[in-house]
Amino acid sequence: MAEAHFDEVIHAPMRLRVCGLLRRVDGMDFAVLRDTLEVSDATLSKHLKTLTEAGYVTLKKSASTARTDARRMTWVSLTGDGRTVFDAHIRALREIAGSAD
Repeated sequence: MAEAHFDEVIHAPMRLRVCGLLRRVDGMDFAVLRDTLEVSDATLSKHLKTLTEAGYVTLKKSASTARTDARRMTWVSLTGDGRTVFDAHIRALREIAGSAD
């Protein structure tokens, strides 16, 4: 388990929410993530770009078996580093709040 560490990249409210949602799953469809967060494509894309550049998130495009057109789905996942840094960030927040576990 990594030590508690406050991370400025993850701490932005939208990125914190993105990481929190992705932490529970192996991956999530971009559209589902967008709809869950109730943000625009552009807003989510901006935050995913920041997380991707930090090495915390990966994006993977794949064909959709549910669609009859050629559009592809974008799957969003936390990387191993992303999970580690997110967990350490949450521990740091708990320490700040006085509720470390």
